Amino acid sequence: METIEALWDKYSEVILEKGVDIVIAILMLVIGLWIIKRVVSILGNILTKRGVEATLLPTLKGVAKGMLTVVLLIAVVQQLGADASGFVAILGALGLAVGFALQGSLANFAGGILILVLKPFKNGDVINVNGETGSVQAISIVTTTLKTPDNRVIYMANGAVAGATITNITQESTRRWDFVCGIGYDDDFEKAKEIIQGLIAADDRFHKDPAPFVRVGNLGDSSVDITIRAWVDTSEYWNVHFDMIENIKKEMDKAGISIPYPQRDIHVYNEK
Repeated sequence: METIEALWDKYSEVILEKGVDIVIAILMLVIGLWIIKRVVSILGNILTKRGVEATLLPTLKGVAKGMLTVVLLIAVVQQLGADASGFVAILGALGLAVGFALQGSLANFAGGILILVLKPFKNGDVINVNGETGSVQAISIVTTTLKTPDNRVIYMANGAVAGATITNITQESTRRWDFVCGIGYDDDFEKAKEIIQGLIAADDRFHKDPAPFVRVGNLGDSSVDITIRAWVDTSEYWNVHFDMIENIKKEMDKAGISIPYPQRDIHVYNEK
């Protein structure tokens, strides 16, 4: 049986060489992890100063930390004398398998990043997307939450949201109110126009610039259609909408101007 001294004489060179490699690898790992922490912190500060959405910051920092950590581990493995190509191959195969397994989730993840970076809407905006209209309650990395006017809560996958046509109803501070009022062919359309113009002028919620537009826009089958276009604050749009419809009806009734509905004349012929 070999003594400790004999074993040391036999393997001392290898032990010292590997020991140095192990110490260097440990130092690389410790110092590398510290550097990665600092780099990720600096990256977070830069992204914050550039106005990146707060919801997106943890994800971007996590991705950067993961990628840098993988690079560090490969360098540590190489320092220990192992073949890093096999390690890289395993990571690549694992990433591919995870990618196929989470294909739908990754699409939602990518959609969430697009939404948070491009900012087509933000919390509190009223939007229309995929046939649903509601106010944005929350934007996470994989879902967007809407609350509809009738108090339904809708959770939409960000992959579907990012690929859809999005209408942001409240992004602009002003909005044009469009309405068509039909009157009978026997009624005085000039008088009807005066009534509508008077109602708009008397309502301070309508903007003077751009000037309101009130003109005959169409001669329909049963009515002379008066087109109304006037600008209001977006926050007042629906209040103005319902108030004006009621006021137009009241004033037209007072002036004896009819608001017709479709009618058909039926002629009956008696054949002998």
